Parts: sequence; C-alpha cells; structure tokens
Amino acid sequence: MPTATFHFPRGFLWGTATSSHQVEGNNKNNNFWAWEQQPERIIDGHKSGLACDWWGGRWREDFERIVEGGQNAHRLSIEWSRVQPAPDRWDEDALDHYRQMLQRLHQLDITPMVTLHHFCDPVWVSELGGWENEAIVKLFEAYVGKTVEALSEYTNLWITINEPNVLVVFAYLFGLFPPGKKDIRSVGKVYTNLVKAHSAAYHIIHRLQPTARVGYAINYRSAKPAVPWNPLDRFIVGLTSTAFNNAFPRAINDGVLRLFLTRKRIPEAKGTQDFLGLNYYTREYVAFSLLQPKNLFMHQYFKPQAELSTTGFIANEPEGMFEALKWGLQFKIPIIVTENGIEDGDDRIRPSYLIQHLHQIWRGINFNWPIKGYFHWTLVDNFEWERGWTQRFGLWELDIETQARRKRPSADLFSAICTGNKISSDMVQQYAPQIYDRMFPGP
Repeated sequence: MPTATFHFPRGFLWGTATSSHQVEGNNKNNNFWAWEQQPERIIDGHKSGLACDWWGGRWREDFERIVEGGQNAHRLSIEWSRVQPAPDRWDEDALDHYRQMLQRLHQLDITPMVTLHHFCDPVWVSELGGWENEAIVKLFEAYVGKTVEALSEYTNLWITINEPNVLVVFAYLFGLFPPGKKDIRSVGKVYTNLVKAHSAAYHIIHRLQPTARVGYAINYRSAKPAVPWNPLDRFIVGLTSTAFNNAFPRAINDGVLRLFLTRKRIPEAKGTQDFLGLNYYTREYVAFSLLQPKNLFMHQYFKPQAELSTTGFIANEPEGMFEALKWGLQFKIPIIVTENGIEDGDDRIRPSYLIQHLHQIWRGINFNWPIKGYFHWTLVDNFEWERGWTQRFGLWELDIETQARRKRPSADLFSAICTGNKISSDMVQQYAPQIYDRMFPGP
C-alpha cells in the first residue's frame, strides 16, 4: 500500500470561519432578523433566535474548541447594527464585547481575521435604501473607521465585505435575502456601491493602521458548460461567470466595473487589496435553456454521479478548488481560502471532502502559488440564512434547544491536519479510507 505525506508551509494559517448573525443570537436590529419574522422567507419558518449564543458568552467555550482543534487562526465578523444601532449613536459596550473576544484570541495565540460586513445591515440603513443608495458608501466608511480604531490593537487582518457577489444575486436578483428584490436593473447600482464601499474601507483602514492587510472574500462558483462544444452553453457560462465571479474582483484590481455590456470606471478602487479572500464550496454544470426564463435561461445541475451533501446543496467537486485558486492568480496577490466546507449532519462526506479539497490547495502550493491559509466553514453548526437550521456545516454539532455541543469525527481529522501542518496517508486511512486509492494510487 503506497504511503505519503503532504506538508504545508511553515506559518500556514489554519482556522475556522464564523459570522456574527449566524452565531451571536438575538441580532434584533438588523435587516436579516426583520426578514426572518416575515412568513415564508426562511425554510420551515426557522429563525436564528439564540443561534450559538455567542452574544450570551458561549464564544468563550467555543474558542477553547479552536485551541483543542490545533488551529492557529479564526475568522469572525462584526455586527454593524450592534456597533451603530442608530445613525447618531455608537455602542461602546458592543465594541468592548468584540474587543474582549479578540483579546481572548490573542491570549490563546490565535490569529484573528475580522470581517466588517457579512450580509447584514442595520435596520436604519435598510430604511435609507441599503445598497441601492450611494449614501451607504460614506455610512460604511464611518462604521469601518470607528470599528478599526477600536479594535486595531488586536488584529491587522481585515475582510471588508464578505461575498459581495452573493449579496447582489441573492438580495437584488433572486430575492432570497433582504430586501428581496428581483430586479436586474438594481444589480449595476448595488455592485457600484459595494466596490466604492470596499475602496473607502480599504483606504481608511490603512490610514488608521498602516501595517494592516486588507482584502474581501469572494465566492467563486465553478461552472462548466453542460455540453463543452455547445456555443450556447459556453456563452451562458461565460456570461454568468463574468457577472458572478469576475465583476467585483476585477473592478478592485483595475478600477473598472464590467457588467454585461457596460463598463464603469471607479478609479479610487484600483489596487485596494492586499490579499484575495477566496470562498469555494462546489462546482455545477450549466446549460442554456429557453424553458428557464426566470433563471436567466440557465439550467444548473450537478453531475448525476456526484457525491451530494445532506440536502443536495453542495456536490463534492475538489477539482473546482484548484480551478478557483488558479483563477485567483490573475490578481498577483496572496490568496487565503476564507471559506470551504460542506453541510453534512452525519459527518458522512465531510472527512473525504475536507481531505480532497486540502489536497488541491497543497497542489497549488507546490506550484509555488502564494496560498497563505485555510479557514473551514464552520466551527459549530449555525443559522444558514434562507436555509435556516436545515444545513449543518459544523465540525461540532449544535443542539439548538439546549445549546449543547457534540464533536463530530471530522473535528478530530481537522485537528490532526492543523496540528501536524500536513495530510498523511495514515489520516486518510483512519478517517476516509474510501478515497485512499485515489489519494495514493499504486503503480
């Protein structure tokens, strides 16, 4: 039986990622909480409620789980509606709460990565028109300045905006996130304001903290034409990839926002990135279809033989991770994988998914690609937006009634990888023997 060990570079960041609304609980002053109260917005009528009760203090024990898991980093987010509950008021107690969290991570020798916007806005911002109103750029800049000034002693690694492409599509095109728009005409306006807000945040962070490393996290969705030689399938894949994967990153890279047949210069955004935060989950296949006008004439599906997650939301397609990393090289900056994971309450697929995706990252590193870290989604089961509690992404299982945590086997696998800074054939044999021959093919 062939054996091998895949080593990662010294100083590689190993962590999990979380977001405030999904773990804190009782975020009653933001637009997503208000959205949850409306009928049929969230699957099965689920609500975030206490979530993982981090605002009530359970972050302390979960941070100990980070240490137990051998991780050296953690990505968390700040809730804008807590820091600025009204346009004319800052909540110093909320800032102190986040300060305590970051202090504790430092005490535990865990590197914090802080996200400043993860889908949610204060209700008062939404009432002003949210991301369709250009005033949000200055509002976001003020919030970022206040937050960075308060917390910069404890971190210099910042994500300005998480998945702006998902925010645009889910909130303004498909209507799955607040404000529930289904209007393609709003897409250009919202993208423009997101690019300008990121740019403003980048500049103020560097003004307040010159040593900061600032980026954003983009969701890279790998798409392949259903029939590679079909020009219509190839066209629709190219069109959607341009709008979803490329529009925001390329606007940040060169100061030009390209959407469909339009180009808009935003020169102040050019070069406002110190690293690329890359979120990758799955790959899909796309066919042009006149029967799908509400879905922009696309039929999207996974391969018939694909290994699917519990609800069929994610297919285990590790080669898409390599594709995503290769795509990220065009920006000529360091890459950090800021999210990757699979919903799998029974922990049936997660071990093999984790190993195979990390192996693709290792492949990239061995081409001397500048990949600096990996954050697994997520630490503990959390509230998954419009999908509520139906999806379980955690290395630790959460009982939402009792707040009890239970460790899944993949938590021990990830701990072994983080502690050893490697993937070994022994790990694969123990946790995912079904993929051993694929990982270590014999002669």
